[in-house]
This record gives sequence, C-alpha cells and structure tokens, in this order.
Amino acid sequence: MKRFIYMTLIGGLSLGLFSCQDDYLDLDPQDQFTDVVYFKKPSDFKAYTGDFYSQLMGWRSPYGGNTVYNNMDFSSDLSNYFNFQADVGRGTIQIVNDDNRWNNPYSWIRKINILLSKVDSYPGNVNDIAPYVSEAYFFRANAYYSLLKTFGGVPIVTGVLEVNSPELFGPRNSRYEVVDLILSDLDNAIANLPTEQSIPGADKGRISKWAAKALKAEVELYEATWRKYNGTSTDFEGSTGPASDQIDTFLTDAVNQCKDIMDNGGYELWNYNSNTSIANQSYYYLFNLEDAGSNPGGFTKATNKEFILYGVYDVVLRTGNQNLSLTSQNSGSSRKMMDMFLCTDGLPASKSPLFQGYHAIGDEYKNRDLRILGYIGVTPTTAPITNGVAGYGNRKFVSYQYGIYRNANQESPNYPIIRLAEVYLMYAETLFEKNGTISDADLNLSINKIRARAGVANLTNALVAANSLDMLTEIRRERTLELYKEGFRYDDLKRWGIAEAELNQSTCGQVVGDASYTTAYRDGTGAATAAYNPSAYVWGEEIVQTAKGPLKCVVIDSKLNRNFSKKNYLWPLPQKQRDLNPALKQNPGYN
Repeated sequence: MKRFIYMTLIGGLSLGLFSCQDDYLDLDPQDQFTDVVYFKKPSDFKAYTGDFYSQLMGWRSPYGGNTVYNNMDFSSDLSNYFNFQADVGRGTIQIVNDDNRWNNPYSWIRKINILLSKVDSYPGNVNDIAPYVSEAYFFRANAYYSLLKTFGGVPIVTGVLEVNSPELFGPRNSRYEVVDLILSDLDNAIANLPTEQSIPGADKGRISKWAAKALKAEVELYEATWRKYNGTSTDFEGSTGPASDQIDTFLTDAVNQCKDIMDNGGYELWNYNSNTSIANQSYYYLFNLEDAGSNPGGFTKATNKEFILYGVYDVVLRTGNQNLSLTSQNSGSSRKMMDMFLCTDGLPASKSPLFQGYHAIGDEYKNRDLRILGYIGVTPTTAPITNGVAGYGNRKFVSYQYGIYRNANQESPNYPIIRLAEVYLMYAETLFEKNGTISDADLNLSINKIRARAGVANLTNALVAANSLDMLTEIRRERTLELYKEGFRYDDLKRWGIAEAELNQSTCGQVVGDASYTTAYRDGTGAATAAYNPSAYVWGEEIVQTAKGPLKCVVIDSKLNRNFSKKNYLWPLPQKQRDLNPALKQNPGYN
C-alpha cells in the first residue's frame, strides 16, 4: 500500500516540469533540475511557478480529455445538450474508482508545497522571490477551491509528504477548515502579487493582485451563500462545524475586494457595440477574440481589458485543441433560458409589454436583450423542429467564420475564468445578501453597466416595486444570463439551495402551442404544420410556464429522467482513495 501511495503522490514529480510551451506561453525550455542546484535564484522560482498555470481551467482542461465541456453548464436547466454533465444534471452521479478531480489537485498541491518549503532556505533576499511565492499561495488556494466545490471538506496538506507521513492516513478536514486555508492562502497571495498594470507585456497572463482579490471574493460569496442556504446539510459524518458564524464577515470582505477591483483595477467591459463593423455584437466577439482576423472590426486580444483571470491561448504557441465551435453550435439553449432574457425596457419578458410572444418564428427575439444575439444567434426566419431538436442554437464560443478562418481544434481565444462582469455581479449580490437591500447608486456601479452593454434599461428599486419583482431574483437573473456557459450554473444553483427545484424540471424547447395559441408549429385547428414532426419527440409535449403563461412546448428531456437530490450537491469521494485510507468518510447519501 505504501509503495502505491508513494508512486501516486511523489513519483514522477521531478523538477523538470517545464519542457514545453503547452503549460505556459513564453516559457523557456528547462533542463532537469534537482533540489541541490535549484531554488537558488529568483529565476528558478519564476520558472518553477510556470508549471502551476496548467491547473487553470481552460480549453485544455487540467483534468484531461474533453472535460472542459464538463465545465460549460451542459445538461443543466439552461441547456438542451446532454452529451456532457448528464450525470449531475439528471442526478445520476455514481461512486467511481478513480477521479482526476481528486488526483490532479493533490498533485498540484504537492508541487506547490515543494516551492513553499524552499523559501526559508533561500540564500538571497526573500523580497526578490516574493511574487513567485505569492503565485504559489494563489495556486494552492485555487486547487483547494476546486476540491471544495467538488467534494466539500478534504484532507489539508501544507507540507511535502513522505512515504510514511501520517497525513496520508488521516481523516478529512471539514469544509470550514478548507475555506479558512483558502482565504489565508489568498491573503498571502494578495500581499506580494503585482497589479495588472505592472506586469510586463511578455508576462501578461500571469496572476495579478486583482486576480487574487477576485478569486477571494468569489470564494467568500460561494461559501457565505452555501452556509446561508444549505447550513451543514452536506457535511460528511463526523465533520466539525464552523468555529463561528462567518457569513457576514465573508460578505463584507467580498464587497470590499470587489470595490477595490472596480475602483483601482483598471479593467473595463469590452463594449464595442457602437462600432459599425460589429454593431451590437460585443457579446459574440468577446468570446472568440483572437487576432485581428477573428472579427470584422480587427480587434485583438490586446483590446480585452475585461478578463481578470484567464487561461492564455495562442493559435501557434498553445492552441485550444478542442473542436470548440462544433460542440458549441450543437449545444443550444432551453425554453427556460430563452424566457430569462430581458426586454429592452429592463423588464422580464413575462412582465414587459414589448415582448412579442411566440406566434411567429423570431417574434420572441424582438425587443430583447443583446445577449440573445451574442449567445443564441440572430433572429431566425425559420426554425423547423422535425428531428427532435429544441429549436434554439448557440453562438457563444463559436469562432468567426468557423471552417474558413478557423478550422476544428484551432480555435484559441483566451479562456475566461473571472472577468470584470462577474466582479460587478458579485458586488451586487454580496451587498444584497448582506443588507437585504441595494441602492440604485450601487446598482449603477455594477449590474447596470452590464445591462447597458446588453442594451436594456437600468435595474432600479422603482422598477422592481412598480412591477412586483424581487430584487434578489433579478440580481440572480443577471448572473445567470451574463455568465451563461462559463461554468457557474451548477455551483450557483447549489449554493442558493435551489438545485433540486430547478434541475428536476423537464427541459423544453420551442413553444408549439395549440388551437387556442397558434404558432408556426400548430395551426388554428391544432394540427401540426410541416415545420413540426411530433413523432420525433419521444417525450412529447408538456404545458410549462412561459413568458406568455402556460403553453405547450416540445420536451427534450423529461422530468422523469431527473432525480437530482441534496446528495448531488457534492460528488462522492473516489473508492480508490477510501481503500487506501479508510479514515476518509464518504459524502452523505453515497455510502
């Protein structure tokens, strides 16, 4: 057993980690290193941290294979595409023998701990290596954050383990202890990381102070709302609870971190809607932005001052290496997602007199949020539903002139992990969760900047009151719309404690109507038109609540397939780890 653990945690972790540019752009090839000759000068620490960047989520997923698609909200309540994430979306998660979402973070943590263990013996001025030490703390926090979101509480390792280290056979730490470590590491990261403005051009993409602050705010909001809406219901047997009620502390600090970024970070929303070459299409071109040929306006990645934390890609040095456009095109939205888009007057479609309904193809696209144009597509004139599809496509992450300008597997936009828009959304949500209210002034500092790019009127307290809306619901709507397919939906539903209610509904597509509500799919007699083949839909039709009230829609995935429960808020620990260490308790519901 000990030999196996040694090979898993220690074997293969020589210091020759940087032999290709796949791990980080502009990283020079290195020879094999040993502790005797390495970690003696600042450049050693800088080179060593280069390998850490491979742990960032991106088109080249840190978990291998096509698992980037397991981070794009597929199979959720917003998606009609079930090739990925169906186990979580439908609540069919099973215990597996091995899981790279456990293995890889602990491999990263060991590499990081090696660097941190060398600081005390560094022969020079420690100030010279301080930025790289801070990077190490950032990446350790990031690794534990990934583990927290997947498994909850996990064993904490802050040193370099040996074959007989007792930590290999110890129990899990509670999620509360893991969160405390994450936040402590991020404070250590923030202390000595450079600002974005001070990072040299050749090093752009390396972690900045603002990225660490943004991640800290995200962790604090995630954990504060998890505790507020879930309590200790997901804790494993024997887990210790929080030492104190930290919810208000987390929310207060998250607000402060966001405000600092907003005021001093130098970031701005990528908004070129007024440019006639890409008129009103900022939401499309931002997410496939490469070089000047990647869009009609000739914009390059240098124009993007919105991404704060991101994976760096380049069509020559580090291609995305995923058939991103084809997969994205196939992964359309659900009826629910389409109805969430706002109208230009700032109201939900269900409340707005501007909403045109579903009688004619394309009506529901009129007078709507520009995110429909950027994320779903241009207003269609036909949308046949004859082969079991939902009738809605996807444009987000699809390359400009795919197949002409970019071929399959060559798409290489930078991967957004945290962008300024998310900081605005976190600022508004944390304020409301903390105080139960939010002023129009704070809405103008945050969410309303996003709504301006989306071409919709401001969210105000008067708008909410006059239309019997709920402010928290509207703040969450903004987050859902803005961050669509960026990997937040499942985590948001779980931390809000509403995943069961939202994920156990049928996934529907186009409104087909009936004799009392005619559409392009059913005429005044209720008969199907040539644009609709009912026999292609195994689950038939269902009356669901739409923006025009209860109407018949085609069903893409029935609620009969869905059994999401509280246990699915976390994933089970892999069986191999429990066999190696019987002290590890399984997550609730999976025993």
